[in-house]
Amino acid sequence: MKTTLKLSGIATAVALVSVMASCQNKDDKGTAPKKNDSTTVSNSEKIVYVNSDSLLTKYSYFKDLKVKLEAKSKTAQTDLASKQQAFQREVAQYQQQANTLPADQRASTEERLARKQQELQAYTQNAGAAIQNEQAAENEKLYDKVADYLKEYAKKKGYKMVLGYSKGNGTILFADESLDVTSEVIVGLNEAYKK
Repeated sequence: MKTTLKLSGIATAVALVSVMASCQNKDDKGTAPKKNDSTTVSNSEKIVYVNSDSLLTKYSYFKDLKVKLEAKSKTAQTDLASKQQAFQREVAQYQQQANTLPADQRASTEERLARKQQELQAYTQNAGAAIQNEQAAENEKLYDKVADYLKEYAKKKGYKMVLGYSKGNGTILFADESLDVTSEVIVGLNEAYKK
């Protein structure tokens, strides 16, 4: 679960990063943009936003990635738990027989168990590091997919900036809903992912 929370936090942070793109339409009329009641953004708007929370819950690639990483994490946890249980059984068996064993055999068994414990700790650390490295690589791919799509999207629509908005993000306290392009972006990302 800790891995899942970390993945969600990293993915949210990745999705919150603002993506700037060049604007094809360089004419700036200097007038204030019209406020629209609909969620359609007019071409005069140069800055739009994407709701990061919605993006993460509705983007198919992220959902598939989350399921994949959760499965790997669960497999690793199961494997680790079985190794720990086997070690604990071995220690318990030794403790039952310790009084009947000669001193030299007790010493060699204790050394062997200490080595196994160190190996188990190293295995735990390596497994955790491997999962974290894979999560970081996958989150970078996620960021790249979203950023690349948003660059093309902004260029095509003539936007100068696409901001990430999240309810818990203190950077953007208010955003007019007419600037929200989340639904359109999700549709485009999901179509690109299906291909």
